[in-house]
Amino acid sequence: MRWEFGRRSNNVEDRRGNSVSAPLVGGGIGALILSVIVLLLGGDPSIIWEQGEAPSGSRTESPQTERSAQEDSMADFVSVVLADTEDTWNKIFQQSGETYVEPTLVLYSDAVESACGFTRSAVGPFYCPRDQKLYIDLSFYKDLKNRYQAPGDFAQAYVIAHEVGHHVQNLTGVFDQVQGLQRRTSQAEANQLSVRLELQADCFAGIWANQANRSRQILEKGDVEEALNAASSIGDDRLQRQSKGYVTPESFTHGSSAQRVRWFKQGIQTGNPEQCNTFAAASP
Repeated sequence: MRWEFGRRSNNVEDRRGNSVSAPLVGGGIGALILSVIVLLLGGDPSIIWEQGEAPSGSRTESPQTERSAQEDSMADFVSVVLADTEDTWNKIFQQSGETYVEPTLVLYSDAVESACGFTRSAVGPFYCPRDQKLYIDLSFYKDLKNRYQAPGDFAQAYVIAHEVGHHVQNLTGVFDQVQGLQRRTSQAEANQLSVRLELQADCFAGIWANQANRSRQILEKGDVEEALNAASSIGDDRLQRQSKGYVTPESFTHGSSAQRVRWFKQGIQTGNPEQCNTFAAASP
């Protein structure tokens, strides 16, 4: 991916080195199950955190740690990707006569406090609709490469673009609509709505890739394959098979590997957000 000469975003908040002490949600087996589920990239984790609000006085600050050149390079990289998403969605919103409110990307280490509550880095990257911020501990990219076998800078960019996709859903009201419906349906139906929400964010990530490549020719040979591999690696079916040895489709919340690949392809091939209506599709 050609990113070194890209514009850097002004919407990056660096909290690395600031440590936040908070209890693991649920503790014990519940926390282990949680860490498996939420490592699926994205979604609204506020429901989980509301069950684990940190008590008063539980936060602690630690001195800023010395960062490696590799860590700073990665921070520079995500700033460029965020700027690319800003350019893409500003243009798309303007074409519709609307204003795109740019989100903030928060870099943190180990644990973080957001408007959605407290969480640890084990949950992976996430978007909090309450403060319109994306959160990522850059150590997640090591897991993406080593644990999920999805290496490459474009795979890493896909992660950011997916979370920005949730921000777009928040701005357009999709997030609120889905959450309202989920409160009035069965758990199985709520899961299906979550799947469609996540797949739309995957499609929006593809929209960014299409638009950014048109304007700045960011793609290199093998980049698209990296993103498709990342999307496949974090499909519910693949993760469940790895963790439990079997698959329960009714419990899916993010979509199967095939679904995630399909909708990312839809976005990157069409470049048209109107083609990302996963909620209108007969089958996601």
